[in-house]
Amino acid sequence: MEKKLGFGCMRLPMKNGKVEYDEFNQMIDYFIEKGFNYFDTAHGYLGGKSETAIRDCLTKRYKREDYILTNKLTKSYFNKKEDIKPFFEEQLKLCGVDYFDYYLMHAQDRDNYKHFTKCEAYKIAQELKEEGKIKHLGISFHDTAEVLEQILKEHPEIEIVQIQLNYLDYKDASVQSEKCYEVCRKYEKPVLIMEPVKGGNLVNLPDSAKKIFDECNSDKKLSYASYAIRFAASLEGVKMVLSGMSNLEQLKDNTSYMENFEPLNKEEYEAIEQVVEELKKLNGIPCTACRYCTDGCPKNISIPDLFACYNAKEQFHDWNSSYYYGIHTKTNGKASDCIKCGKCERVCPQHLKIRDLLEKVAEAFE
Repeated sequence: MEKKLGFGCMRLPMKNGKVEYDEFNQMIDYFIEKGFNYFDTAHGYLGGKSETAIRDCLTKRYKREDYILTNKLTKSYFNKKEDIKPFFEEQLKLCGVDYFDYYLMHAQDRDNYKHFTKCEAYKIAQELKEEGKIKHLGISFHDTAEVLEQILKEHPEIEIVQIQLNYLDYKDASVQSEKCYEVCRKYEKPVLIMEPVKGGNLVNLPDSAKKIFDECNSDKKLSYASYAIRFAASLEGVKMVLSGMSNLEQLKDNTSYMENFEPLNKEEYEAIEQVVEELKKLNGIPCTACRYCTDGCPKNISIPDLFACYNAKEQFHDWNSSYYYGIHTKTNGKASDCIKCGKCERVCPQHLKIRDLLEKVAEAFE
């Protein structure tokens, strides 16, 4: 049975700005010894050091059939279709392989998708697959469920989808993890999960949240990361949950509960629900995303989505929050566009002072 934990190579052990090869070698050896074999990288990870570290520590030391390697085509590295194949060949060389098991159209959103379409990236990737240089073609995705459905409709050749999903973002109005997951299921696409511990935020929990987990499995002493990773892995159709492990201790913890993976039980789900409620109390904006406020907004500001981005930034210092703020203001108004007409406040069931809150959001992101 395939193990569901993947090694995300974006947060490797570092020393003096370089990947610490000795520790990375130990991590790879332990990972493979425990029966895991999935590695994920991209050209921009660690300023280009991720791919070469994989070459030096993984592909030079193990047979090609011993591991599965995923890489990605990123928008910033090609301006026209003629750039794509030379870039791809360079990636193969940097990683020290003849083919990638999975190759993903990276960070697809409304704008990036237009660039990929204009440059015929999907067509060229399909050609590379026919040449045997790509085994499986997929996408990694950061946008709304509506955009994901558009891409999957237009490209039935997509075999797998990587989305951001964790127990805190699952119902989030901004990230739309659950909705994106449901689109993947609708189109019968296997799912790869990124950010299952929200960049480490679901490990560095407040004491009130830690207490809930500690009491849930007092006899097992499970780590806080284990609840987050197993939450993602418990979802039907999830092929792999990626974890960006930056030291051997983290890797040993993750493999300890994923080696013989057991889905979450009822008590653990209830504990997670309680933790989510605790985390929502952390000085965030108590918006329920009912969206009454957006209907009459003359500036078409997606208020609940911007509030969700603000909460992610202020409560968890989430590095993705600015990215999602950009997503939700591409075709809608920014927080600073508010003309303070007050229509939103008159219909808000939570009686939020939305005009004042939008000022805080603008200050945080603009």
